[in-house]
Amino acid sequence: MPGQPRTRTDLLAGAREAAVVAARHAAAADADRLLDPRVADAVVRAGFARHFVPARRGGGAGTCRELLTAVAALGEGCTAAAWCASVVAGAARMGAYLPEQGQRELWAGGPDTVVAGALMPRGSATEVSDGWRVTGEWDFTSAVDFSDWALVCALVPDGDGHSSWFFALPRADYRVADTWTSVGLRGTGSNTLVTDNVFVPRHRAFPRAEMLAGKAVASTARCHTAPLRLLSGPLFAAPALGAARAALRIWSDQRIVDAVGPEADEESRRAAARAATAVDAAGLLLARAAAVADAPTASALEAARNPAECALAVEQLVDVVERLFRTSGSTAQLAPHPLQRIWRDVHSLASHIALRFDGPGAAYGAQLLRFPDPVGRPAPS
Repeated sequence: MPGQPRTRTDLLAGAREAAVVAARHAAAADADRLLDPRVADAVVRAGFARHFVPARRGGGAGTCRELLTAVAALGEGCTAAAWCASVVAGAARMGAYLPEQGQRELWAGGPDTVVAGALMPRGSATEVSDGWRVTGEWDFTSAVDFSDWALVCALVPDGDGHSSWFFALPRADYRVADTWTSVGLRGTGSNTLVTDNVFVPRHRAFPRAEMLAGKAVASTARCHTAPLRLLSGPLFAAPALGAARAALRIWSDQRIVDAVGPEADEESRRAAARAATAVDAAGLLLARAAAVADAPTASALEAARNPAECALAVEQLVDVVERLFRTSGSTAQLAPHPLQRIWRDVHSLASHIALRFDGPGAAYGAQLLRFPDPVGRPAPS
């Protein structure tokens, strides 16, 4: 990947530079269903791939708040590029749960190695004497086309039935099937990763439960010890924050050109104020969630609140974009208009399981009301 990548402290500056490149190619990415190589290159140079990589591997072991701010900045240029940046950072973070030898192999080429993550157990692994044989197809694998490695989740038979494990695969061990035909986030190239009976040695695997609980190998950085549920909300929601800011800017520019008469102008002012306030409020919720993820510890209430508030923030951002789109007239519905692309992107983004409010909302409500949650675990005293 490109030389002279940015350091952790330069992530926001790099994201703003990448946003300019991404905005220039956003329409093409949407049409091609894939990021332009120049955009993928800019994402890596900005420092997203290395952001959560352990410091001893040359990475930044960075914070959730830094990532939220940088991804949102990139999202102002292109929602799809921001989504890829965020998930690439999150997938690389999972490498910290590999045994030491596996980590050395994963980052042998440096901390800017691009890792694709397939989080759902859609593969199977058969144990052999010195490792596993892994087969599976993982759809919706964002950024897989420009990945160097992948961490895929597969089911391993055990005494109780099956357990979920992650397996690290070098690029030569998997192929990409062109299956991504989504309505929105088309530029993410979230195609299907396919592998067939490939051998994975023991040092390139770890139980999924270790990652969920934040039991990293040889790292005490909070980005590695925090349970996944604290991080996943800000990570997946950040692109929506940038997208809503971009939508408001585009809508405002159009209103300034189109506004006629004092009544119409006053109506536009009120609409702009309402939208800007709603976007800021969502940003504050996400910033608080990121701060909780970065804190040394989190209470049970905070752990339940984080995913619920992130999902609610995304709902609010989608509502803002929806109102702006509806009040932009027929022009915004034309294929070349960026607002219709953002409208499609945020609706697709909000459908992600980590950003649906019902499940996290019920769990958070159980903590607030001190009732058992829906799966029967008692609330802590």
